[in-house]
Amino acid sequence: MFPRSPRLWSVPLYLVLLFTCVFSLHSDEWKARHALVAPNGTMTLTIPPSPSEVFFPGPADPADPSWLPGMKAWRQERRRQLRMDESDYTNADLAWTQRTFTQVQLLVWDRSLYDPQTRRYTPEKFLAETESRLGPIDAVLLWHVYPNIGVDDRNQFDLLRDLPGGLPALKKLVDDFHRHNVKVLFPVLAWDSGTREEDAPPSRALTQLLKEIGADGINFDTLESVPADYRPASIAAGHRLAFEPQFEIRDESLAWSTLGWNDWVTWEDVPYPFTPMVSKTRWLEPRHMIDVTDRFTRDKTDSLQHAFFNGEGYAVLENLWGFWYPMSPHDAEAVYRFTRIERAFAANLASADWEPHTPALQSGVFASKFPLPQRTLWNIVNRNEYDVAGEQLRVPYRAGLHYYDLWHGAELQPRIAGQEATLSFAMEGLGYGAILATEEATSTAPLNELLPFMAERSRKPLRDYSRAWSFVPQTMVEIPATKPAAAAPPGMIKIPEGDFDFSVRGIEIEGGNDPGADVQYPWEDSPRRSHLHRLHIHAYYIDRTPVTNGQFKVFLEATHYHPADDHNFLRDWSNGTFPAGWENKPVAWVSLEDARAYAAWAGKRLPHEWEWQYAAQSGDGRLYPWGNEWNAAKVPAADRGHMRSPLADADAHPQGASPFGALDMIGNVSQWTDEFRDAHTRAAIVRGAAAYQPLGSVWYFPQTYRLDEHEKLLLMAPSRDRAGTIGFRCVVDAE
Repeated sequence: MFPRSPRLWSVPLYLVLLFTCVFSLHSDEWKARHALVAPNGTMTLTIPPSPSEVFFPGPADPADPSWLPGMKAWRQERRRQLRMDESDYTNADLAWTQRTFTQVQLLVWDRSLYDPQTRRYTPEKFLAETESRLGPIDAVLLWHVYPNIGVDDRNQFDLLRDLPGGLPALKKLVDDFHRHNVKVLFPVLAWDSGTREEDAPPSRALTQLLKEIGADGINFDTLESVPADYRPASIAAGHRLAFEPQFEIRDESLAWSTLGWNDWVTWEDVPYPFTPMVSKTRWLEPRHMIDVTDRFTRDKTDSLQHAFFNGEGYAVLENLWGFWYPMSPHDAEAVYRFTRIERAFAANLASADWEPHTPALQSGVFASKFPLPQRTLWNIVNRNEYDVAGEQLRVPYRAGLHYYDLWHGAELQPRIAGQEATLSFAMEGLGYGAILATEEATSTAPLNELLPFMAERSRKPLRDYSRAWSFVPQTMVEIPATKPAAAAPPGMIKIPEGDFDFSVRGIEIEGGNDPGADVQYPWEDSPRRSHLHRLHIHAYYIDRTPVTNGQFKVFLEATHYHPADDHNFLRDWSNGTFPAGWENKPVAWVSLEDARAYAAWAGKRLPHEWEWQYAAQSGDGRLYPWGNEWNAAKVPAADRGHMRSPLADADAHPQGASPFGALDMIGNVSQWTDEFRDAHTRAAIVRGAAAYQPLGSVWYFPQTYRLDEHEKLLLMAPSRDRAGTIGFRCVVDAE
């Protein structure tokens, strides 16, 4: 599949649906229990493949003589239909993909990755924290786009170039990961069609960028089929990249996609079955590495057991767009152990002679057999909720064979009867097992490393690790009070004292109504999406309009302020000043830190969010500054182009004034308010919504004109946080 133009992707009709909407739309997310909250604009939704399209059901009886031959016949015919070219699976540059058993999707906004104080990436900090729980990591998917993409007209490639330190710093980051034997992938967004148009086709643009920084692969967000032009682009660049679609592959792109995700998840009416399913893609090509992911499930036992049964790895997603959704200690330990076994015997798991559902002796215990000439591996799962011990497997025997219980790190003493060996071992409820039959001595790597490790690790059973899930609490960054003013400072209006029902709801696309989503105000005991609290508002003064370019220039001339992290600072300006005619337009391309610096110089501060909302809404709960009915004539016209148009003057729409007389509260420029932090994420609430709102996808940064809704922007560094659509206004406390 080739792009017809630099921005038009050829995507299967059954994969992506296009809908046009004017106001809020609702649809299903990956899980039905997490409602999709869509912003205004055009909506693209991926249809997740159904279980029957992704998996074969397990046999009613593994001893059925027709089941495995039928599977093999299907594989042979399907490979013939696809005209499978195996050259990428034998390419030495891509061999690492067959050993990618633990992959972590790592948001660039995660506080473990970047320190804005030192302006340095900190991969060692991330690895130390994560590998202590999950074991060695083979790859990271470094995610730099959604959910902030679309806050202005920068496209996905601009946002890569805009990361702190630019491409040279990214190259150093990739090199640092490589020194820790971790491969690095970046995503590409097929749905990013509404922002600035890139000069080259996406395949060529991204390949060149990843070559420059030395990255290893591309994750294709929302796609199950990798467009065919990426492979020749990678070859032409002399930098072979691995390609990883989000969903399991069902077409000829299997030939050039050596990695993949299994992002199939359960719906309420389609749970994981008791008998493990067999991955169709993995069965078609056992050398194709699939990393299973199951992001919004608190107990991941089903997906973990299916991954191990199919000889697959696991993709760990914990920082879900600024919402920390951790793996439980129990599930993290399961990943730690079974990927350690898989990594040690990766060659077995790529065996063309894989036999899923090889017979096991105990009811509810299921085994997959991965044979090689010199050794055979069995991956086993106990789907029962109770422990199962005693005779488990009956396997071929010949003189010189040794049998090892890899899960417990011990050699087994089989019961021999002729040419059969019966193996006895214990498995805990909903647990795992792994058996190796080999003539190799225990002094041979990797046995000599794996056996003592697993013997020590398994002394504590998985059941002793907590399955509890909990949200991460947040704190709101303090905003110190100003020196009280007795009268309104120039350009400000007074907001009188009063009682206020502060009611607001976050519009993040994902996270549903789980505790931990959105933000946590000081009076709340958890982050949550919907907020209602009665406040007594003390009188204060607020800027009648957002701070303008002219006002900000006065600040610069008085202070000679220049931020240490100055990338994108006042990006629309040139030679120290704004374009002609822009004096009264809101200043943009200023970070939260830049705005705080201006406010401090002016003897002011940024508003708390409820102060901003009260100034826009008054005490009557209206939806818009002028009332409860939308009126497009009271705000600047929506800007839907690929490139941003200049902002309107801050006082150009007096008919849109709030009850207190505040102007430009919505529809021109978004405005900084409060900052929230937890152990992994910094985020700011921006209010007002910008005129610029790109078309093309529901996944763009959601904006809202409604005064009872707010927008959460993830923060990384001033250089990356600045946007052409975000400005600010200030407040002063009143006597």
